[in-house]
Amino acid sequence: MLYAGIDIGSTAAKAVLLDGAKNAILARKLMPSGWNSRETAEELLKWLLSLGHERDEIHVTATGYGRVSVPYADSTLTEITCHGRGAAFLIGKGAAFPEENDVAVIDIGGQDTKVILLRKGRVMDFIMNDKCSAGTGKFLEVMANRLGVTLPEFFAMAERGEDITISSMCTVFAESEIVSLMGQGTPRESIARGAVGSVVAKVVALAGRKGVSGVCFLTGGFCETPLMVSKLSGALGTEVRTHPDGRFAGAIGAALLGK
Repeated sequence: MLYAGIDIGSTAAKAVLLDGAKNAILARKLMPSGWNSRETAEELLKWLLSLGHERDEIHVTATGYGRVSVPYADSTLTEITCHGRGAAFLIGKGAAFPEENDVAVIDIGGQDTKVILLRKGRVMDFIMNDKCSAGTGKFLEVMANRLGVTLPEFFAMAERGEDITISSMCTVFAESEIVSLMGQGTPRESIARGAVGSVVAKVVALAGRKGVSGVCFLTGGFCETPLMVSKLSGALGTEVRTHPDGRFAGAIGAALLGK
């Protein structure tokens, strides 16, 4: 039996196909969520079937904001449960640290940020940010747009910048603060670095409310961004690790839990 996990988030949709016998990932798919989650779900189904399998050979579990828009899903689960299980799977593969350790999973998503506490691979507790987009991927997307660059270009600039403080707690006010900094001639590289630092500060505040102190594991779209990993490590005062499949943690967890 094959198991598929579909994670339709606010910004990106992820899907994996898992060999149930070997717990091996056979294929991965990443695409924008778009404006219609149902259309995105149908595109992901076409992708699954294009791999050469029949629909009745695949058990599909959906998660994420758009999980209710996957009409062919055999089951649906919350993203907290799936991210925790997917992270535990990646950790247990030896890519990060032993599964038996207590782990804090940090997921910086497009519209929210989550800190999930695992003990021996099981979700024990979690916390999410409030409804404000500050401290999320959307915040950095807005800042990148204001600077006239793409997100990859934004992070490349931030790597070259100097640390500055962007004090506004609101995305709208932070954007106004950036306009003011641009008017003062502050280098774009430093503005970008300051915006990354602002997100890091909010993640650290969230983690602090749960007393996070041990090793952390980063999932989500920024898990492949060295600057985000290094700044989180420094600000948290602990080691933050990740995995090449970290952004697929939710989909991996969905597939495993479907099994």
